[in-house]
Amino acid sequence: MRYIRYAFLAALAVCLVTVAMANRGAVTLHLLPEGLTGFLGFSWSVTLPLFIIIFGAIISGVLIGFVWEWLREHKHRAEGARAKRSVAKLEREVKTIKTPESKTGDDVLALLEEAR
Repeated sequence: MRYIRYAFLAALAVCLVTVAMANRGAVTLHLLPEGLTGFLGFSWSVTLPLFIIIFGAIISGVLIGFVWEWLREHKHRAEGARAKRSVAKLEREVKTIKTPESKTGDDVLALLEEAR
């Protein structure tokens, strides 16, 4: 299994390097469209190789997906935590019920001690 993982990582690395070498050309990335920059009075742009923009878009998409799923599954995690607490409480109750009471004596005294 370890060799399959290494082979997959090597193939992925070769693909990423190939994509990076094929897309080395400089691309200007603008924050706002040209018409809007004249209206607002400022424009922000940066010139980067195309492969950096591609890899950045992929990484940001994966991160947004992870955060989205983490937030979406919050209700399931909360329900699991509530169920776990409930199970622990019930196990404690069962344990107290199953423990043999080694107290021998008067029933009235036993009831008074339980009231405490």
